[in-house]
Amino acid sequence: VDRILRGGTEFPKHRELVKGLSPLIGNSVFSANGEDWENQRAMVNPAFAHTALAKSMPLMVGAADALVARLEAADRSKRINIDPMMTHVAADIIFRTLFSQTLDTERSFIIHRAFGRFQRLSHSASMLGLYGLPGGWFERRSVRPAEAIRNVFRPIVEERFEGFHAGAPAPHQDILQSLIEAKHPETGAHFTLAQVMDQVATIFLAGHETSASTMTWAHYLLAECAHIQDRARAEVMQVAGDQPLTAAMLKEMPVIRNIFRETLRLYPPLAFFPREVPCPMQMRDKDLVPGAMLVVAPWLTQRNKDNWACPHSFDPDRFDDPANADMVKQAWFPFSRGPRVCVGAGFAQQEVMTVIATMVRRYRMSVPRGWKPEPISRLTIRPRRGMTLMFDRIGE
Repeated sequence: VDRILRGGTEFPKHRELVKGLSPLIGNSVFSANGEDWENQRAMVNPAFAHTALAKSMPLMVGAADALVARLEAADRSKRINIDPMMTHVAADIIFRTLFSQTLDTERSFIIHRAFGRFQRLSHSASMLGLYGLPGGWFERRSVRPAEAIRNVFRPIVEERFEGFHAGAPAPHQDILQSLIEAKHPETGAHFTLAQVMDQVATIFLAGHETSASTMTWAHYLLAECAHIQDRARAEVMQVAGDQPLTAAMLKEMPVIRNIFRETLRLYPPLAFFPREVPCPMQMRDKDLVPGAMLVVAPWLTQRNKDNWACPHSFDPDRFDDPANADMVKQAWFPFSRGPRVCVGAGFAQQEVMTVIATMVRRYRMSVPRGWKPEPISRLTIRPRRGMTLMFDRIGE
């Protein structure tokens, strides 16, 4: 794991992964390799100043409050599928940060439905490609849902891009504006419109899909474990009471933070990191040929009994156990590791903690009798048939 991930661009992302994602994200900082990646990363990095935790916290609180409003409007006497709701709140947070806009229900539904379809088709094409079988039919079919997603934010990007190059003042200072204003480190050239669209699609995908997966599984695990849910609720009430959440408050919530970390251990959004062998080499006494696939698997490493005691159990306290200190550093890497570690890890932690704290303060969650979700790995780990939970308002 260390050799592959800390090697940076030595082991590029596998061509089948890049090809499968290309209808959605094109050639962006996620899929690029080598010098191209280094140049793109240098241009994109300044945009992430807008994800500074203190600055983005009010946006996250606003989106979490909007989630509660949608739950209040739902019929809570029946089961509620929270999977699309978690997609909505995560997409709303990144929408506010990327574009300085809130995300309405209509556009959220388009994104959730299209992402589900894109993941199924892209995954099928990639699996066939790995075995040397033709996957062109699936690749062609994945273009339509990818375009449906991109069309949600295309008008926003085009209007801002044209305004900047026409000399109009910037209406907002956000991630989108930073991408439009970014310059190549050597030539000084700006991104083209197509390149801005690719970067926006990548940040939108990475910024909402992985967090939505984490929030869905976190709420399920809390609904299954009432005693941990009660501890989380008590912590939130002790630290925040009924006051609006702040970044400083989250720092005083170790239970909520460990719930986030333990959820990522059990259900890492990206279960497998496929990399490509660049040249003939040996690894662990095996002769590897160029183009061969290496798979680093958080799903396996983080559930390995040699690394963690009771590896399949939900135990947030394990992160406070000094005996696990080495494993926290070595066998927990949901955000990858090394030069290509996820730049949004802190942002993701803050938004997921904000949503969890908001929800446990308001509702007591439970799992309907007989319900058991089935995890399925495509682009991210999602429940195959959604995630249905029961919600009872605290105090009722």
